[in-house]
Amino acid sequence: MRAKPILKILDNLESYLCQILLVFFVCLLFLQIVLRIVFSTIDSLSHYIAFLEHYPLPASLPWGEELSRFAFVWFVFLGATYAARLAAHNRVTFQFKLFPKIVGDLSTLLADLVWIAFNCTMIYYSINVIKEGFEYPEHSPTLDWLMAYIFMIFPIAFSLMTIRIIQVNIMKHILKIEIADVDKIDTGNLDDESPENGVTS
Repeated sequence: MRAKPILKILDNLESYLCQILLVFFVCLLFLQIVLRIVFSTIDSLSHYIAFLEHYPLPASLPWGEELSRFAFVWFVFLGATYAARLAAHNRVTFQFKLFPKIVGDLSTLLADLVWIAFNCTMIYYSINVIKEGFEYPEHSPTLDWLMAYIFMIFPIAFSLMTIRIIQVNIMKHILKIEIADVDKIDTGNLDDESPENGVTS
């Protein structure tokens, strides 16, 4: 019984991480906007209030924009892996309706194999880039973070994406589980069809 919640967390790991990152960088950007308004107002008042002239304030958090950009990059790549789990990446499949179902299944499987090959290529080259990043360190301008750590999202995301592609194919072709179409899910009745699980009941 305890294994079921753990499996659910692992099955939706990217979703949870994306939600955390989304809330984080949206709140950070909102804070940046608020601070700019506040600081610009204070700067305008400093022309009339002599006391404020002695305390110059920055326009915003100097590191906020860079940190939100890094969070957004990780959000995008983790979102792509979750889309792979939901089988939600764009595909042109209308032409398969003209042929027997097995033609569509084989064509989709072949496309997924090509996709996995591409992911493996990206994993290989991104690991090389990260190794070079440690050998010849490059730091971010504001936070002074080693960029090699930021680039780790590439092998992580493409590895997770490969695992999700294989998982979806096992669910469809071996376990015979129908993957829910995220574009056709009725959000008013989440008990019957859950986009989080990507499986129809």
